[in-house]
Amino acid sequence: MKFKKKQINSLVLYFFTLFYVISLLFMIGTSNNKDLVVVSNIHTVKAVESSRVAMINEKITNNNQEEFIKVFSTEEIKLNQGKKLEFVGTLTGYGPDCVGCSGKVACEPYQNVKNGNIYYQDSYYGKIRILAADESIPCGSIIKISNYFDSDFYGIVLDRGSAVVGLTMDLLYESEKSLGLGRVHNINFQIERWGY
Repeated sequence: MKFKKKQINSLVLYFFTLFYVISLLFMIGTSNNKDLVVVSNIHTVKAVESSRVAMINEKITNNNQEEFIKVFSTEEIKLNQGKKLEFVGTLTGYGPDCVGCSGKVACEPYQNVKNGNIYYQDSYYGKIRILAADESIPCGSIIKISNYFDSDFYGIVLDRGSAVVGLTMDLLYESEKSLGLGRVHNINFQIERWGY
């Protein structure tokens, strides 16, 4: 009889422990914090250790990418100089033969673009498009542009313009005649690099 009582107590303890472990796993699985429950041997478990492996959130998902700060004005751009910034703005286009254009960009190395060369060869980003931007973004800054072409592309700020103010970027084309671009709104811009 004593032997059966010990067996029953062992079974009750076993099922109670099993119920506890399953309940704990369920609670952990439904909580916001993703924990891993480590159980070495279910027959001899007296306590269950919870070991935090990693928080599954946006920062871990983008572990190799820095977070971009969203800004909504040139004042915010000026306040956050040097940081990775993101903003939604307008994309326009211009050619080197526009009224008042000299054919050379306003920033060093003062590239002549009258010959149709609308690209700049950057030592890190390679061959990228030339942009005119507001003076709050320094010359040589690299901008990632999304929501315009089928895929994202990069541009470099090498020019200025009296009409290029605020959250507007002006994309250089070979000539004013080749422009198919008017004003495109809701373009996503990310400042990847500040200046040269």
